[in-house]
Amino acid sequence: MAFALHINMERCTGCNACVVACPVNALELSVTDPVTDEKIYKVKNGRAVVLDVNHELCAGCGVCVLACPFDVIRLAGPWDSNYKSLAVGLE
Repeated sequence: MAFALHINMERCTGCNACVVACPVNALELSVTDPVTDEKIYKVKNGRAVVLDVNHELCAGCGVCVLACPFDVIRLAGPWDSNYKSLAVGLE
């Protein structure tokens, strides 16, 4: 089944709840060091900069959505009434 994971990084606090909750380890919270371009596994200035999603691992189970205390993550699919409007232009 097709689905899309939408993450609002403007509201993400970097609490790491989604990463810990993911049963398939598809999420990784990190920042990128501007000098070395390597990932640093901490939050910079109190904000998450990058939440990587490994789409090959993600099962679309929605556990991360439920784990996020700030309603930052949304799972959209054919069951969602807004799915078609979100998919416009992604074809």
